[in-house]
Amino acid sequence: MAKKNEQTISLIDTFAEFKELKNIDKTTMVSVLEESFRNVIAKMFGTDENYDVIVNPDKGDLEIYQNRTVVADGELTDPNMEITLSDARKIDASYEIGEEVTDLVPYSKFGRRLILTLRQTLASKILELEKDSLYNKYVDKVGTIISAEVYQVWKKEILLEDDEKNELFLPKTEQIPSDFFRKGETVRAVVARVENANNNPRIILSRTSPVFLERLLEAEVPEILDGLITIKKIARIPGERAKVAVESYDDRIDPVGACVGVKGSRIHGIVRELHNENIDVINYTSNIQLFIQRALSPAKISSIVLHEDERKAEVYLRPEEVSLAIGKGGMNIKLASMLTEYTIDVFRELDDDAMDEDIYLDEFNDEIDEWVIDAIKSIGLDTAKQVLNAPREMLVEKADLEESTVDNVLNILKAEFED
Repeated sequence: MAKKNEQTISLIDTFAEFKELKNIDKTTMVSVLEESFRNVIAKMFGTDENYDVIVNPDKGDLEIYQNRTVVADGELTDPNMEITLSDARKIDASYEIGEEVTDLVPYSKFGRRLILTLRQTLASKILELEKDSLYNKYVDKVGTIISAEVYQVWKKEILLEDDEKNELFLPKTEQIPSDFFRKGETVRAVVARVENANNNPRIILSRTSPVFLERLLEAEVPEILDGLITIKKIARIPGERAKVAVESYDDRIDPVGACVGVKGSRIHGIVRELHNENIDVINYTSNIQLFIQRALSPAKISSIVLHEDERKAEVYLRPEEVSLAIGKGGMNIKLASMLTEYTIDVFRELDDDAMDEDIYLDEFNDEIDEWVIDAIKSIGLDTAKQVLNAPREMLVEKADLEESTVDNVLNILKAEFED
């Protein structure tokens, strides 16, 4: 009996260890331990209704009591629920028929096999609680920045651990291209999402999310945290460039100046964290023409034609401004489109004399293949001067033409007007 008692107490010790490591509160511990014993009792006797399970985690002990009704000798039908009068009086001579007898169940009654089953049930419950606790903890942290230590670096993702040794994942797709981490290093990232397939929580972190930049700005700019400045929109090409639209509800506060800081003091720390990602901060406005103009900074816009139903904008600029609007590798115009949620097409502005005469592309079908003309017309360019007015990069990307094909078309069209 003492041996069985030791086995049962070891179960309580095991649970106490989990409680200490995983922050499971005392009430939950008692509930899980009681439920585990009740499952074993129900499996052994068919029901647990007439049993009391009393757990005392402070003392580290547990007692099980069985309740049975006293029946006359010879009328016993269910030994689990009933006890004969003569057996009841062996416990206490004063028992009468119909009374309830409550007596302590010795641990020896369970047997080694059921004790092992109980251990497995308890371990399973603890694992389930641990997963629930981890899921709930990080679901509440989605969108917040955390610091974690690199535990292992793999090709497609990095495994990190938080202060409680919980596993977190930073996929390659959520890393800034120039990120490079070694085991033991501390990484800052935002909790992007918590996946929970088959009740197996998987915490995904991100350093490429616009939310990461937003939280970094909140940490550096007190006016954002205090609600005096609002971040309206963020567009990022991680590790390269970002555009942030901000608005102030207090006329006395310059939102762009507050975010950048004196001599860039507030933005410098963020730029370092993001591996020298260039951050443009602009004033937000609900005037979409003005917003597009600001988003294309540093280029200076001559005029804009909006197609609001299609969420498209045709932007006209002086020839020397076109490359600024497009930016290196098309980055500036791409970010401006992401920020304003408008498709932006840029065109060179021609003077009045140049606009006098134009020729439809179909007139060139003896020099340019018809499929090439159709490809160019499919992006809204029908005349020779419209094509010459459009950026070369736009013809390559949007018309899906080879660079050599585009150059050949431009040479043919230029020759026509030079003649």
